[in-house]
Amino acid sequence: MALQRACLYLYNMEKLDRSVFDWLLRDDVSLQFQTYRDLFGEFRPDLQKRIGQEGWGAGFLACRNADGSWGHGFYQPKWTSSHYTLLDLKTLNITASHPNIRASIEKILARSKGPDGGINPSQTILQSDVCINGMFLNYACYFDIGEYPLRSVVDFVLEQHMDDGGFNCRKNRSGANHSSLHSTISVLEGISEYSRNGYGYRRGELDAAAAQAREFILMHHLFKSDHTGAIIHKDMLKLSFPPRWKYNILRALDHFRASNTAWDERMRDALDILLSKRRADGRWPLQATHPGRVHFVMEKPRSPSRWNTLLALRVLKAYGPNL
Repeated sequence: MALQRACLYLYNMEKLDRSVFDWLLRDDVSLQFQTYRDLFGEFRPDLQKRIGQEGWGAGFLACRNADGSWGHGFYQPKWTSSHYTLLDLKTLNITASHPNIRASIEKILARSKGPDGGINPSQTILQSDVCINGMFLNYACYFDIGEYPLRSVVDFVLEQHMDDGGFNCRKNRSGANHSSLHSTISVLEGISEYSRNGYGYRRGELDAAAAQAREFILMHHLFKSDHTGAIIHKDMLKLSFPPRWKYNILRALDHFRASNTAWDERMRDALDILLSKRRADGRWPLQATHPGRVHFVMEKPRSPSRWNTLLALRVLKAYGPNL
């Protein structure tokens, strides 16, 4: 019955074929868990427990080094580093209480704090990167790291909040005076995870900053110049997964959904583009990946993407009735 209700609710307007749901449920257990939770409203702890035991989750864990790191440490090489692997494990929604993962994050906190209090992988650049710190908060809070060691990270992030409402990793390096959608979405995801998991330190300030940052994205209709209305960059319209540090409209829409942001007419253009990308078979493609070494390939570019299809469907579950 839950499957039938989801089919009717999500795409009664366009009669989505039930086979799309069956297709999502035939793949990795992380996709099964999130499909049941986000599309059918069924929380399945039995599936979540298996994420660390099989499939992609077990694959990432198997790449962990003896010292608790991945790759060559915190940030090298990019996509196989501890930083991005931990972000991938959070994206899969592996069980948050996993002890080995928490130990890895605690080592990062002990070894990689910069003089400004932020997490900083560089040995030569003194200024921490707010984009990295937003992503760090995203997975550190998901995996329930204690509040005290996160306080300096929170202080650093709030110090980087810009007058236009968003964030830019160049603010404390080259003096940027306009926020970046890339940095803003990474910080927003971190703040949302901080709030969702009940952290209290400077919570009100973070929530206020997040509200202003979401307004910054909406002011740009998710992908347009606020001065000319032109597309800021065509890559922002491509459906990439994992997004890494890069912004795209589906990532932004999924953040709005996850943060329970109310419908806003300024979302409409991005949603129209998202709908235009749906294939005739009801699936969305993986339009791009970000070059670099990876632990393993989850999905092939230019093919139907279960991840992008799941994300698109849960966005449309939240906002589709407004179209």
